[in-house]
Amino acid sequence: NMVMSFRVSDLQMLLGFVGRSKSGLKHELVTRALQLVQFDCSPEVFKKIKELYETRYAKKSSEVAQPQPQQHRSPEALSIHSSYDRGNTVARTSISTTNIDYPALYGKYLNGLGRLPPKVAKPEVRLVKLPFYTTLDELLKPTELVPQSNEKLQESPCIFALTPRQVELIRNSKELQPGVKSVQVVLRICYTDTSSPQEDQYPPNIAVKVNHNYCSVPGYYPSNKPGVEPKRPCRPINLTHFMYLSAATNRITVTWGNYGKSYSVGLYLVRQMTSAELLQRLKTIGVKHPELCKALVKEKLRLDPDSEIATTGVRVSLICPLVKMRLSVPCRAETCAHLQCFDAVFYLQMNEKKPTWMCPVCDKPAPYDQLIIDGLLSKILTECEDADEIEYLVDGSWCPIRAEKERSCSPQCPILVLGSSDVNGLLPTPNGNGENGKATADVVDLTLDSSSSEEEEEEDEEEDDDDEGPQPKRRCSYEKGLVSAC
Repeated sequence: NMVMSFRVSDLQMLLGFVGRSKSGLKHELVTRALQLVQFDCSPEVFKKIKELYETRYAKKSSEVAQPQPQQHRSPEALSIHSSYDRGNTVARTSISTTNIDYPALYGKYLNGLGRLPPKVAKPEVRLVKLPFYTTLDELLKPTELVPQSNEKLQESPCIFALTPRQVELIRNSKELQPGVKSVQVVLRICYTDTSSPQEDQYPPNIAVKVNHNYCSVPGYYPSNKPGVEPKRPCRPINLTHFMYLSAATNRITVTWGNYGKSYSVGLYLVRQMTSAELLQRLKTIGVKHPELCKALVKEKLRLDPDSEIATTGVRVSLICPLVKMRLSVPCRAETCAHLQCFDAVFYLQMNEKKPTWMCPVCDKPAPYDQLIIDGLLSKILTECEDADEIEYLVDGSWCPIRAEKERSCSPQCPILVLGSSDVNGLLPTPNGNGENGKATADVVDLTLDSSSSEEEEEEDEEEDDDDEGPQPKRRCSYEKGLVSAC
């Protein structure tokens, strides 16, 4: 291998030729140069490698070819020395003049992973940024998985080594849970599409093996709906626990199903974040000033000259639509058109378990980098602790809906206390319409049961009959000239 025989100065010249970093120890420079040969197989790069190799060995050959001062040597020593020089000259000449196809050599070893056509100006595959992963280093740029045969099941191996700094970052990182470090080496897979940043997408029949050990790949979500295919959460695959945390070379083999779609893979050194850390970051850089929120309210309620309906206010609930609890950190996306907020704490926790990043109010995308904390609503939550809803007015002010609820719960008629002087005969008999056309209070004595009231009614009827006496008989008026039958 030409690269393995290079000195530090040769490696620095090669890396500087392609614009890569030239700093670091020799084994770091060798690793970068090998990755350059494996994943950037352009004719210019190999021409430069061959030029550096021939330049260094041409100097040694010229030194060997220079005439040495004649010394008295024995015939045996002369013959051995001559044969040694001739052998070396032949060996060096054959290495320097033989045309070795290094791209084909590395392509066979990598079985398609990283074997690219001659370098052309072609856009690269980009992956979307993940809120719960902060990229520290790019170990392998997104590289297309190239099938090597017509078989449906394909294998693509790759090799790489970690630098001492990367190993230290992993070892010194905290544990998110037993056996899981926050700094990880992850594998990401997506469609080979350069038009826009791509989301993680697994190919069919995917399996990942690191140093002869299979890594766990997220399974499918169960589906309760008949006829609906279960979905799989496509997340970065953590390879750290099967890797050599040293300068040793790691070997990764990706097994995938070739069914017509093209996929690319990339390797990254990342730091995994928690929902609490993302919440703290949002509180630091994502709070919108109350005055700006107030101006937004005025803008929403401003009279539209083309509209015939004038909006005098808009109601906002103080209950989170996710968990039906009172808001603690009111949050929404800047791209949302509504003023209603949801709780950032529960929103981040739910997306940590199952990332969807969809607004629970309008069902539109609400990614982390577009979230804001409503400073005005945060202030209202501290000032109004006994209301579940408020109303924004046209001038940007607000009022609680608490008073209206209390009025709606109050009875139409006043409540009188039984046994008071107002009830015990001091009030006039209530009739249908009181003064000024208002209904008077109805008084019901609940101390009397139905049987006693019925008896009192019967006694009252009998007394009325006795006072009035016997009813007179009914007389019939006859017309003159008529005689009764009796």
